[in-house]
Amino acid sequence: MSFHYEKDSNHVVTVTMDMDGPVNSMSDAFLPLFEATLDRLEAETELAGVVLTSGKSTFFAGGDLNMLCEVTEETVEDFFNGMCATKAAMRRLEKLDAPVCAAINGAALGGGLELALSCHHRIAWNHRSVQLGFPEVTLGLLPGGGGNVKAVYLMGLMAANEYIVEGKRVAPEKALGSGLIDAVVDTKDELLTVAKQWVLDNKDDEAARTQPWDTKGYKIPGGNIRNPQVAQMVTMGAPMIRKNTRGLLPAPEKIFDVAVQALTVDFETAMRIESRGLAELALTPQAKNMINTFFFQMNKINGGASRPKDVPPQKTEKVGVLGAGMMGQGIAYSSAMVGIQVVLKDISLEAAEKGKAYTEALLQKRVDKGRMTTEKMTEVLSLIHPTASDEDLDGCDLIIEAVFENMKLKHQMTRDLEPRLAEGGIWGSNTSTLPITQLAEASQNPQNFVGIHFFSPVDKMPLVEIIVGEKTGDVALAKAFDYTKQIKKTPIVVNDSLGFFTSRTFGTYLDEGVRMLVEGVKPVRIDNLGKAVGMPVGPLTVYDEVSLELSRKAQETWKEMGLVIDGDDRSITAGVVDTMIGEHARGGRYHGGGFYEYGADGSKEVWSGLEALYGKEGVEISDQDVKERLLFRQVIEALKCLETGVLRSVADGNIGSIMGIGAPAWTGGLLQFVNTFGLQNFIDRCAQLSAAYGERFDAPAIVAEKLAAGETFA
Repeated sequence: MSFHYEKDSNHVVTVTMDMDGPVNSMSDAFLPLFEATLDRLEAETELAGVVLTSGKSTFFAGGDLNMLCEVTEETVEDFFNGMCATKAAMRRLEKLDAPVCAAINGAALGGGLELALSCHHRIAWNHRSVQLGFPEVTLGLLPGGGGNVKAVYLMGLMAANEYIVEGKRVAPEKALGSGLIDAVVDTKDELLTVAKQWVLDNKDDEAARTQPWDTKGYKIPGGNIRNPQVAQMVTMGAPMIRKNTRGLLPAPEKIFDVAVQALTVDFETAMRIESRGLAELALTPQAKNMINTFFFQMNKINGGASRPKDVPPQKTEKVGVLGAGMMGQGIAYSSAMVGIQVVLKDISLEAAEKGKAYTEALLQKRVDKGRMTTEKMTEVLSLIHPTASDEDLDGCDLIIEAVFENMKLKHQMTRDLEPRLAEGGIWGSNTSTLPITQLAEASQNPQNFVGIHFFSPVDKMPLVEIIVGEKTGDVALAKAFDYTKQIKKTPIVVNDSLGFFTSRTFGTYLDEGVRMLVEGVKPVRIDNLGKAVGMPVGPLTVYDEVSLELSRKAQETWKEMGLVIDGDDRSITAGVVDTMIGEHARGGRYHGGGFYEYGADGSKEVWSGLEALYGKEGVEISDQDVKERLLFRQVIEALKCLETGVLRSVADGNIGSIMGIGAPAWTGGLLQFVNTFGLQNFIDRCAQLSAAYGERFDAPAIVAEKLAAGETFA
């Protein structure tokens, strides 16, 4: 572990950070190494300048998130002092009596970019692997190593907002335009040469070794708090952020607050305010939840924790997609975008070509925005072959069936087209609810049959739920996992069950919303409080959007097949759906309206007949109860999935719940929520809800078992 220190004949010192482990980071080891290096630099008698670079594939990875997760009320003062000490060391680098250039050879995110900003000049390799930005907000934190304040000083409050409040990551060319870096080079090999030359060219220039915030008379771009436009943004900024976060995420508001204060106080005071802000956020349950799930568990999943270890990589070369509807066309697009040959088959060539046109429309938007060349568009489109011919599927190493949720139809597709697979090819069923084990009964090779559940719209949704049937083999699972990674999506792996994990769990949110409607809670209140707890859309609105008609068909299919989830009573919701459709022809938004009426001008209002059906006087249910009923039903179902083995890991449950069904980000996922709520508190609250609203709120036994063992859901 070291910072390599090399002084050349021109008296330029190159400091190459190469700490133990795969990346350089602000671990406990960083500050002593950094301070020792500064001691040597300050002791130099002949120093033309310094180049700071990395011996890793990344420049610098940022803060130690394990350390951040461990901050408590008892240790927060030490954490604050540690942040101040790190910043003091960075200030020593800024105040060095010689120009310092950062040679950024890889990603510099968060603390990595903050370290680069402590240099007087920043040159980056102009390559797609090099990202720059402040993603701390996505983990419930703020850039606490100077990034919050320095971004404002370099770009101004308005321009800095998208980087620090929104967590935007950019390529070097974009960072160059924003002022985060000063130059780019086309090849990695020339990076050090160009950096050293800049140092030599500026070794006698005092301005080159003075930071903007230390320059006399320096003015922040866009103006200070007295500028009318800035003052207006200050006034409107916090309310707009709160509207977007619904008050559930403290980090964006704190970041904005620190940025505004940077306009009103001197630089050193602003830096202390920033450190205090990070210390405050590190204590919040939101930060601990988000760090645990979005960093540690996401890395675990993307690292292949759910993939069979002894199966070699399974690259997909040619994929057949059966059904060119909404799901199939999205799967075709996602596959072609990464260079996979796609056979897009439907019952008619016209339908298949319409499916391909979806990709063409998406690509044209990219071309129009300058994000893709027409040549690249033509190349991607050439990979999609629309067809109505079975023979065109010959040689596919993966076929994904994406037809209607009908067991008989899916069985027929399997029997007819599975023989078209290449030798050892894999059959994947894109189903949201139907058990894979039963779907695989039509297969001649059930060990090569796997569930691949995409989410709509496929081109935007980042998750794929892979379902393992009773006979699914390791090669099929590995193939589905690797294909999901190949098309740049995140795979979770679950065991077979009606509705699997995501659909089954999300269904409880919808069911609880309808139950409250029947109890007499106003529909707009139900939907608004669903959003207030952090769900993207209220439950009744979801029903309208996906259609009550579709829900009824699914229920009928399950009933015909004798499929049930133990202890899951959806009879109340089924009755409401039957009444809405059968007696009032209210099948959902695209069937003439459902719980709501939809105007041609985009307006939306509660259907007038709903009050007569379910309205009640004197209903007294607190907002807190409504919100917790909507959230706890999902949490309880996720716990049941873990308890019964549907979920293979806590990480799959947390990532799947957020990326697949829109669970509130502040929870860190439905299982992580229980950890910070407190296991005993959760049991107690479940008991209260159960006594008031029914035994569906009973806490699953696994919570008490974890509590007795002194464990959490990890």
